[in-house]
Amino acid sequence: MSAAFPLPDFLNKLCPRAQLRDRLATLPRPLVFTNGVFDVMHRGHAIYLAQAKALGATLVVALNTDASARRLGKGPERPLNKEQDRAAMMAAMAAVDVVTWFDEDTPQELIAQIQPDILVKGGDYDMRKLPETALMHSWGGTALALPFVDGYSTTALVKKIRASA
Repeated sequence: MSAAFPLPDFLNKLCPRAQLRDRLATLPRPLVFTNGVFDVMHRGHAIYLAQAKALGATLVVALNTDASARRLGKGPERPLNKEQDRAAMMAAMAAVDVVTWFDEDTPQELIAQIQPDILVKGGDYDMRKLPETALMHSWGGTALALPFVDGYSTTALVKKIRASA
C-alpha cells in the first residue's frame, strides 16, 4: 500500500527570476540579499544564512546557475550538485525566505532589479572593491561582509573526500 505525500512547503520558496519582483512585493522589508554557489551545504553556510536573516525581515538567496558556477574556476566537475538540487537544499533552510538563480558572472543585474536593503557576502570579500557595493549605495542600501565560520569550506570538503577515495 503506497500513500501519496504532498511536496514539502519549502519548495514554495523557489522563485524564477521572472516572478521575483511580484513575489518580493508581498514580503516584509528590510530585504536582505546574498548569493553564491552553495554546492555542498555545511555548518558554515547554516550559520552564515542565519546571521544574514537576522539583519532583516526577508532573506533572498540567489544561486549561480550551473554554467555560472563553472565559470568561477572551481574546477570542471563543479558544481557537484545541479542547480535545482542546490536550490531545493537552500529552500529547506529555515532562515531562507526566497531562492532564485542567476546565469551571469555576477549578481549585479539581479541586485539592480530587486534593490535589496542589505547585501551580505562572506568574510573573504573586500566590500569596498565590489561593484555591487557601489550599486547598493546608489539607492541607499548597505553592503556587509559577515565573518567566516572557521573550518568550513566546500572546496576543502571536496578535496578531503577525493583524498580518501
